[in-house]
Amino acid sequence: MYLRILLLLLLPVAIATAQKIQSQNDYAQPRPFVTAYEQRADFIEADVWLLDGKLVVSQEKPTGNAPTLDSLYIKPIAKLFGQYKDKVSTERDYTFGLMLDIKDNPTDVLPKLITLLQENLSYFNRTANAKAIQVIISGNRPKLETYLDYPLLLQFDGRPSEVYDDETLRRVALISDNFRLYSRWDGTDELPEVDREKLKRVIKRAHSDNKLIRFWGAPDSPNAWKQLKKIGVDVINTDKVAEAVQAMR
Repeated sequence: MYLRILLLLLLPVAIATAQKIQSQNDYAQPRPFVTAYEQRADFIEADVWLLDGKLVVSQEKPTGNAPTLDSLYIKPIAKLFGQYKDKVSTERDYTFGLMLDIKDNPTDVLPKLITLLQENLSYFNRTANAKAIQVIISGNRPKLETYLDYPLLLQFDGRPSEVYDDETLRRVALISDNFRLYSRWDGTDELPEVDREKLKRVIKRAHSDNKLIRFWGAPDSPNAWKQLKKIGVDVINTDKVAEAVQAMR
């Protein structure tokens, strides 16, 4: 009897982990930031431009009416931390990555971004608070060899084609790529076997570096999400956050 219990305790246990969800083009949602936050998205994405010295959020080249990054994301995040003290919600373990897709020259944008983050340092400094919001730079990123010149407030969105030394790899938050480089699949029926094997190779490479992987431009439907999860995609990029959370968690 005791031997049987001991053997059962020693058996490997499969630990179920929730599928990670990214709210892509979050600023274009009917309720920017709010829906993604309510659904406990793991990553929230915004396209960032520099307009008249301010960081603004827009899909296309912005006009004077574009909302600022500060008003749409930084201030709401700061308000939540003010409400819940050292965390962003009542849930002890919840935090997320703020994925900023830089559309202008990063050497112009990033100094202004760093200044903005430093004004709200306690909410974005993960070296001091593990539940702080991690800012991840995507889109027009600075040159790879300069990553270490930036403060730890910033992490970077990696690419499968890039080669990192150990120190630089620690500044890479995850690996991302264009799904259409690997497949023209439209999300219906099964993912073609040839495409599946191509995707699995690049997924395996990211996982060998202990990095999550996501693909932009992938079909955005329940069938597609489930097949992408099946082959090992860690982060589902979606415009349908609430639907994806319901289907995948």
